[in-house]
Amino acid sequence: MGIDMSWMAWTWPTATFFIVIALLIFSMGVWEYVSPGGNPRVGVLRFETTRGDRLFISLLGSAFIHLAWLGLVGPGLWWALALSVVYAILVFRYV
Repeated sequence: MGIDMSWMAWTWPTATFFIVIALLIFSMGVWEYVSPGGNPRVGVLRFETTRGDRLFISLLGSAFIHLAWLGLVGPGLWWALALSVVYAILVFRYV
């Protein structure tokens, strides 16, 4: 007996995606509570960003990476996920 997610045509990968996003936002909230201020800094974009800004930039960029991968390569998204993780690490390091 599983959870009926048919009301919105949910699939487990879609639900997992949104759960991961919610966990990221929750984790950023805990991080902000433990260490307030967002650690603002000026990176390669030449304007001040906080941890939340960098999370948003990495999520937005990851969405574009996945869309480009779907359009150019096809539905196998594991390499796009790996590329997105590397992109997010670079954003948090240099932006």
